Amino acid sequence: MPDLDLDLPGTDRELVLRHRYETLSTINDLLIAVWFIIGSVLFLREATTLAGTWLFIVGSVQLAVRPALRLSRRVHLTRHRARHGGAAADHASADDF
Repeated sequence: MPDLDLDLPGTDRELVLRHRYETLSTINDLLIAVWFIIGSVLFLREATTLAGTWLFIVGSVQLAVRPALRLSRRVHLTRHRARHGGAAADHASADDF
């Protein structure tokens, strides 16, 4: 009978890491939308324009968080694979985040 044990490069820990980064990315994207929507509404009245402007700034800063999350994820997974003998290539897909 052939040995059916497979040694796949994606460990359980790697999947946990991928899911955590996907969740962080989704939360970040949702907050970006919230800041820009609320900022847009506040920008409609002169009395709340300053608050709206600050929310636009917060949303813009969070746009910079998106590539930082991707870079952090790539580094984290690369280090994880190096320590645990996984494949060195990043197996990212559109489903990651």
